Amino acid sequence: MKGIFVTAMCCFLALASSAQIKVACIGNSITYGSGIENREVYSYPAQLQVMLGEDWDVQNFGVSGRTMLKQGDNPIWDEPAFANALAFKPDVVIIKLGTNDSKDFNWKYKDAFPGDYQSMIDTLQSISNPVIFLCQPVPVFGKRWSIDSLVVVDEIVPVVNELGQRNDLTVIDLQSPFMDRKDLFPDLIHPNGHGAAWMAGIIGRYLLLDYNSILQNKLRNERK
Repeated sequence: MKGIFVTAMCCFLALASSAQIKVACIGNSITYGSGIENREVYSYPAQLQVMLGEDWDVQNFGVSGRTMLKQGDNPIWDEPAFANALAFKPDVVIIKLGTNDSKDFNWKYKDAFPGDYQSMIDTLQSISNPVIFLCQPVPVFGKRWSIDSLVVVDEIVPVVNELGQRNDLTVIDLQSPFMDRKDLFPDLIHPNGHGAAWMAGIIGRYLLLDYNSILQNKLRNERK
């Protein structure tokens, strides 16, 4: 019996060591790395890749100005990047949207926001059944490009929290760690390279804490 257990464990570890975990980062300009010099290296997904190492494949599917709302001015749903994220068939998805939805001409459709967000969760789960993490938007330190900090804090963050609870998904708090770090947001909206590093560190810790469940979910999906 002991020999069988050891053999099984060796097989599991061999699978684990060879299984590169695919991570899709879906979001807006903050995910894309807008305003960050050499964003291909210093956006949060790029820095997350370096932190996690070669056993992970982190891809950036962020598009500037995009909304979760399907009726928003620039919905992420219409972007090739979102189609590419689905085609990637990720094992893990990081969703970070909502900042652009806070604009008054978008938020007038706020009643549709929870349903559109739920639709994205359902769509992703139907494609590759990934482990999904929902990110609260980072703080907004000033009203620029019609982005409204009060809408983000008072309305969007609670929706993200509620969706996490309803779907039994982890919600990553990107509000409180940055509340007193306006210095990391040169234009009041987008983090600089140091801010993106903070984001990568926070998100990376969540992924590593859930590493075993992520890997087990990946292996289950591959056996189907």
